[in-house]
Amino acid sequence: MGGKLVHAISLYAALFGLWLLLSGFFEPFLLILALVCCAFVVAIAHRMDVIDHEGQPVHITWRLLTYLPWLAVQIVRANIDVARCTLSPGRPIDPILKWVPAGQRSDLGTVIYANSITLTPGTVSTSAEPGRIQVHALTRDGMAALEKGDMDARVRAVEG
Repeated sequence: MGGKLVHAISLYAALFGLWLLLSGFFEPFLLILALVCCAFVVAIAHRMDVIDHEGQPVHITWRLLTYLPWLAVQIVRANIDVARCTLSPGRPIDPILKWVPAGQRSDLGTVIYANSITLTPGTVSTSAEPGRIQVHALTRDGMAALEKGDMDARVRAVEG
């Protein structure tokens, strides 16, 4: 029960924070309505039994906050590489579809890894199975970077 309460509270805080961020309204009446609506949504989610460690992964929050800046740098680097590849006539585009190993221990870790691959320009996750992810890469260099396993190791560290 205690674990569910932590996940429910974090879901409530995330919903209310998102509401504040997206609406920008701070009148008391609207804030009260937002608080009530967020509580209603959490109550429905609790009744549906969808509040759990995967739907609201508070156990990886701090490790994820250290991973996201690294991922942002990788996204910028990959953007530059894809731009060079597409704008330079001398750099050939050589697409490849290949399975890369995925050492994650949970479905959540596999999803984080597959989404990280897809967020990085020039690579797209096309399928995921236990222990491996199929990736389409724009260049062989992009695939080689994934095969080195740096991103895989960092996502395993996020899992804990």
